[in-house]
Amino acid sequence: MQVLELIIFAGLAAIVLYQLYSVLGRRVGRQPEDTPATEAARAAARPAERPLEPPEEGVTLSGLAAVKARDPAFDVGQFLNGAKGAYQMIVKAFSEGDRGTLKNLLATPVMASFDAAIAARESEGRTETVEFLHTPRADLEKADLAPGDLARMTVRFLAEFRARSKGPEGEAVDDRRTAELWTFERNLKSRDPNWMLIHVDAAEA
Repeated sequence: MQVLELIIFAGLAAIVLYQLYSVLGRRVGRQPEDTPATEAARAAARPAERPLEPPEEGVTLSGLAAVKARDPAFDVGQFLNGAKGAYQMIVKAFSEGDRGTLKNLLATPVMASFDAAIAARESEGRTETVEFLHTPRADLEKADLAPGDLARMTVRFLAEFRARSKGPEGEAVDDRRTAELWTFERNLKSRDPNWMLIHVDAAEA
């Protein structure tokens, strides 16, 4: 009788283990690797890569590959983290009319545009402050290497922030969601590690 019970229990245990294996070994729902990712997200998720080998004679690299071939130390994840910090700093400086901060981060044409908008706001007797509700999302949209070792990175930002403004008619609070394409540029030959904002475009959310 005991032998028969042991055989039955052993059979039940085998069935339970098989069912557990079937459940735990099955991919349920959408997996991280199934989710479409930008080139930036894939690069940030990969372990440190070996520097790219110089291209063979007659082979011309483009995009991110060209940038990394010229600057093997370039890291997409670090760049995007820095871009998010720059984005928040620039948006806040613009809202507060902080021209000194903006001058160090913007190319001359962009600075002129921002300065004109700040001057118009000041002439109307308006002030504004911005508070980010969440850390902005940043995805690498495009990478280029222009003549003269000028690296250009276009980043797509999605952000939510609260703007508090004060003017002749009183105070107002406005929650905003924005989607923009910002293009940063840096000369890879320069010892200056900072990237300059050279262009801003609206983007679809």
